[in-house]
Amino acid sequence: MPLDPEFVADCPYLPEGLLLDEVLEIDRTGMGRVVARMPTHDGLPLTRDQRAHPIRHPRHVSGGLMVHMTGMVGVVHAYYVLGLRHSAGWIGYGGRIYSGKFLALAPPGEPLILECVATQVRKLPKAVFARYLLTFTQSGKTIYQGDQSAMWVRPDAAVALLAEPEQTQSE
Repeated sequence: MPLDPEFVADCPYLPEGLLLDEVLEIDRTGMGRVVARMPTHDGLPLTRDQRAHPIRHPRHVSGGLMVHMTGMVGVVHAYYVLGLRHSAGWIGYGGRIYSGKFLALAPPGEPLILECVATQVRKLPKAVFARYLLTFTQSGKTIYQGDQSAMWVRPDAAVALLAEPEQTQSE
């Protein structure tokens, strides 16, 4: 399904930083699984700045950008599976990369398919801890595999700010 405008509006990144164009699957059974699609092209952040060479350094989706995308697909999981809304004061931070394996280069052109499977979800009074297995593929080829965690928090200051009248927030 194309990106829901409400999801895009609630995301802690602008669309240019979200870099997804479609949510392909949402499975809320168990701890949840989501699959999203990321278009790839020469103008992607970091990718556009590569000093590419067809043999020594072919243009590819930057590994740093792929690590960022682990967070973006985590945002999809938090929104659609955990029900956490940035507009309600929730924000996520990457906690730990237990394992990150870059298995192949992803040349611009075909989209990346980003799969995020939650393997652990612990709900605390003011936070949610989640651990994810991530698999990014392009044209059926595995590009990246990760085992990572994130902490979703709702800081008291954010909750207090949400409770203030709108006039106070804009001052």
